[in-house]
Amino acid sequence: MTEPNSPTCCPPVSELTIQDHPWSDLGVFLTRFPEPVASLPAPPWLERLLHLDAAAPMTCDDAVRAHVRDLLRHGGYKPTGRGKPASEYLLRAAGDGSLQPINAAVDTCNAVSLHSGLPISLIDLDRALPPLEVRIARPGEAYMFNPSGQVIDLEGLWCLCDAAGPCANAVKDAQRTKTAAQTVRTLTVIWGTSRLSGRTAQAVAWYRQLLSALGATTDLVPTVTAAVAGGAARSSPALFALAKKRLE
Repeated sequence: MTEPNSPTCCPPVSELTIQDHPWSDLGVFLTRFPEPVASLPAPPWLERLLHLDAAAPMTCDDAVRAHVRDLLRHGGYKPTGRGKPASEYLLRAAGDGSLQPINAAVDTCNAVSLHSGLPISLIDLDRALPPLEVRIARPGEAYMFNPSGQVIDLEGLWCLCDAAGPCANAVKDAQRTKTAAQTVRTLTVIWGTSRLSGRTAQAVAWYRQLLSALGATTDLVPTVTAAVAGGAARSSPALFALAKKRLE
């Protein structure tokens, strides 16, 4: 197994700046897959991790779920009903047997989210538009989250945004930046909370270990919290300089 932070993945990324949030503990990293994700079916050991009774280094409980919901309430969003965290949808799907494998990239994301209890966003960097920022969604912001055209109202929700607006969050990611058959480079955001001390770091380490076992390479993206005028924060241009550079 290769070292998860192998220099063969990506050149250094300076940082991702986020809007100030009292409990945010984001885990952010870039992944380079050895081939398009449609060509990467989940191996048997990864499929097993999509079951609640699988042997995993992390487990979720009611306290974890409560703290994640509190994280999302900070901006005024109500994480209940159809707006609950994605990790809770995975828990229900795993419980009723409807959580099925898709491809190694998505299945790794789902497995770590299921067992850690932390929502995780996975976007295709080549489908997003620079610059990136992490902030609370503003009134009127919304996006389509599935091929059927269903829309989620984002006001008050902690979101990853690009130049076109919000593109991912702890509830539902935007359809326009989701991974597709030809995806080879992704950005992962683990929506952790400081009220669960050390949990984000543990989830990041396990996630990167699983990706390494699949032949993918990863690089951490340092994050800096900063409040700026107008309530927005901007990411370093280096993130998208990296995103648009194809690796040999």
